[in-house]
Amino acid sequence: MNKRFWICGIVVSIAALLLDFLIHGLLLQPDYTALVPAGLFRGPEDATTYLPYLLGAHVLIGFGLTWLYRKGMERGRSVLGQGLRFGAAVAVMSTIPGYLVYYAVQPLPATLVHKQMIFSTIAMLLLGLLLAWLNPSRRTL
Repeated sequence: MNKRFWICGIVVSIAALLLDFLIHGLLLQPDYTALVPAGLFRGPEDATTYLPYLLGAHVLIGFGLTWLYRKGMERGRSVLGQGLRFGAAVAVMSTIPGYLVYYAVQPLPATLVHKQMIFSTIAMLLLGLLLAWLNPSRRTL
């Protein structure tokens, strides 16, 4: 674990947090707000007490993705292709199945789950591109 690993982990953690805020805090907020009375989601005042868990989760996402990407990076391959391939692989193995499992065990509207899967897959592709850009075969960041 060199300097690039730590910098990439921090940058990807911040990017993941910002993308999730855009998706869940802005784009899907009306969908979530409609489900608060049914008790399926926390209201804004209750949710703020769980902010440390969100921050911790995004630190784990950033460093976990960085670690995985660096283990599978192939020198001499297209940066764009590697980033998209990595983002798609993570979306297929984690993002999409995670939402499908939540849908199977929690009575969420199908339209919300579809939006979550689509937006989060796009976010994962963007994070893959960011990782590919941060980790090319150059000596300095």
